[in-house]
Amino acid sequence: MDKLAEIFALQAGFAEMFIRGTTMYWVLYALLRIAGRRDIGSLGVADLLVLVLVADAAGNAMSGDSYSMGDGVIVVATIVGWSYLLDRMVYRVPLLRRVLEPQRVLLVKDGRVLAEGLKREHITRSELMEQLRLKGIGSLGAVKRAYLESTGEFSVVRAGDAPGQGESTLEEDASADERG
Repeated sequence: MDKLAEIFALQAGFAEMFIRGTTMYWVLYALLRIAGRRDIGSLGVADLLVLVLVADAAGNAMSGDSYSMGDGVIVVATIVGWSYLLDRMVYRVPLLRRVLEPQRVLLVKDGRVLAEGLKREHITRSELMEQLRLKGIGSLGAVKRAYLESTGEFSVVRAGDAPGQGESTLEEDASADERG
């Protein structure tokens, strides 16, 4: 029983582990946002961040190199707690969503490639064409809108698509169309 208490005994203390977990979460979140979203794919930045940090924090705690299990549990709980809190806050506070989540970028409008959008996201014309081909688009004339979404995925609205019943996914585009 003494060995179990020793394994979970805090070496650095709760406050230090909480501060370390919080600092690493926000520093890595900011770095991943600056790095861009194309290479992340369908995982959100926050999802990727939690996976990396939890794996690292848990790995340190399990290996016994620098943290006790108790220290590792605090860091993991802090990271998961920030992720949980941030997800809820972004859902409930639209202003926070605009600050923390990248906006989608308009890349093609009415069959014309928008160079400003490509430049902003460091996407070459050939990469855009590849994505359009993967979506089954044979020519730019067939594209009404193409976006790089906040998740890093490309979405395409074909020029021939008739508006369906219900809410349009393009309604939010007034401000995006003005930006380019």
